[in-house]
Amino acid sequence: MPTDTMRAVRIHEHGGPEVLRYDEVPIPEPQPGEVLVRVHAVGVNPPDWYLRQGLSKRPGNAKLNYELPLIPGTDVSGVVEAVGADAEGFSVGDEVFGLLRFPSFDGRAYAEYVTAPVSDLAHKPAGVDHAHAAGAPMAGLTAWQFLIDLGHDHPSPFQAAKHRPAPLDADTTMLVNGAAGGVGHIALQLAKWKDARVIAVASGTHEAFLRELGADEFIDYTVSRPDELAHGLDLVLDTVGGPHSKRFLRTLKRGGSLSPVFFGDFDEEEAARLGVTISTTQVRSNGAQLAELGRLLDAGTVRVAIDSTFALADARLAHERAARGHIQGKIILTVA
Repeated sequence: MPTDTMRAVRIHEHGGPEVLRYDEVPIPEPQPGEVLVRVHAVGVNPPDWYLRQGLSKRPGNAKLNYELPLIPGTDVSGVVEAVGADAEGFSVGDEVFGLLRFPSFDGRAYAEYVTAPVSDLAHKPAGVDHAHAAGAPMAGLTAWQFLIDLGHDHPSPFQAAKHRPAPLDADTTMLVNGAAGGVGHIALQLAKWKDARVIAVASGTHEAFLRELGADEFIDYTVSRPDELAHGLDLVLDTVGGPHSKRFLRTLKRGGSLSPVFFGDFDEEEAARLGVTISTTQVRSNGAQLAELGRLLDAGTVRVAIDSTFALADARLAHERAARGHIQGKIILTVA
């Protein structure tokens, strides 16, 4: 077993990347149903900087209960160090990866050790290193739950109706907006796995990357408006969202579906007039789904692209990189 302290990145006050501090703290003890993971790599995700900036409520206005200082982070890959009571399915020495306790924002992954519910973990694919595995959980599960299988019955904070993934097959034409980012580049690959035709939207610097991943068509949004070029689509996955998301409604054919990953601004009457559906959800931790995705990662059917890596002690630099945008794949923290 390790000594009783570890290094971790903590938020002591809300603000910019400079508030991330590299502290010495006690190693947590696994509770029933949990294991202790010695962390090798951590994936950096938008909820990390939302929390750093002072997020106080989850979507749906549910208040977040946390006290400062706190350890951010949800995506982890590492090795099981200890097993708590009633924690079945994993043993000391197992290599694992997971999205921890989401959407509670209580993952505590920016650390040398983290406790993890076994239900949130899967065995790390043998052919994938820890850095690439750490980039998969949140982005991969978001793409999976939007496109392949929701996998849970929890009510959505965004809509009354349960999200139902649209069919993906050789007869499907799908557009991915923000295709070079974490969710987008995995979503593109999952759609190609299902034989769909995929139009990727990103800035021109990402064209070669996205065509290598299988994009059938590429639109550089800095040169052309995708809503003016794309028509008759079955599905749009918009990983960007915001007030411009509604422009994709008119790219869909009747019966088509628009899935905004981030908050969008829509006219329900326009959607009804066009005969299209707007459907969204919120990603949740799911070890069983992650195991399915892991098999695709191990086979090379899906791969995680790494934009950049930083040491855990340099988490501030990772957040500064994220703030500059135009990310290709995932930002990763590595733990010595």
